This record gives sequence, C-alpha cells and structure tokens, in this order.
Amino acid sequence: MEISIEPWKKLIIHEIIEYKFEDWIKQIAFSTRSSGGGIPTMQWTNGIVFSPANFPTTNSTVDEQLKGTLHWSSVSFAIKEKFEKQIVKENATINLVDVSVNEIFKELSISLKLQSKYINSQSNTVQ
Repeated sequence: MEISIEPWKKLIIHEIIEYKFEDWIKQIAFSTRSSGGGIPTMQWTNGIVFSPANFPTTNSTVDEQLKGTLHWSSVSFAIKEKFEKQIVKENATINLVDVSVNEIFKELSISLKLQSKYINSQSNTVQ
C-alpha cells in the first residue's frame, strides 16, 4: 500500500473584506441576537481573526481541489493581536479558535496583514 500526502498548492480568495475588530464583533453580536442562534466561532492566527466562505461543492470545485487548488469566495477578517478564547459583547458570546498550527492559515495571516488598511493606523491600539 502506498500512502501519499499532497499538500495544497494554491489558495485563491476571490474577495477580501476587512473590518475594524470592534465593528465586526458588534455586527456578529447583533446578527446572533437577531437570529436567536448559537455561539458563533471565528478563527484566529498570528494577530488576525478571520472567517472564510467556501464555494458550494460542484464538479468544477472538486476538479480544482484534486489539482491542489482551493477556492474561497471570500474571507472576512480583522486585526486582533491578542488571542482570547471567548469574547462577550453586546450580550452575545463569540468563540475564537487558535488555528496557528495550520500552515495555510499562517501564510494567510501574513497576506491579510499586508492587505490590511488598519494595521498601521492601529499599531498602538490594536486589540
């Protein structure tokens, strides 16, 4: 038996949406209260909180994945230097998961920081 591990070759993100952290948390808290839903979870790595949106699974997306290319329709993100497991805001709870062990997410955080319009303006006040 042969076992082959083939890492992803490429991640293509079709839209990047950046928020100020406090504004995004308020938006998520409001959405959670409005929908009466559970506790939302966001991913954190290397000073970035983010949430990817995938394309639906179709023959085309599976073909791309088999060739080693992931496509995300969008990534929403905000600068958040300090990791916290849970944030309580506006009577809503939001969980953060530290995904720093994932190499793709580490690379993603570097790219998002380079794209950020807030990182330099917040350098003294980043959360």
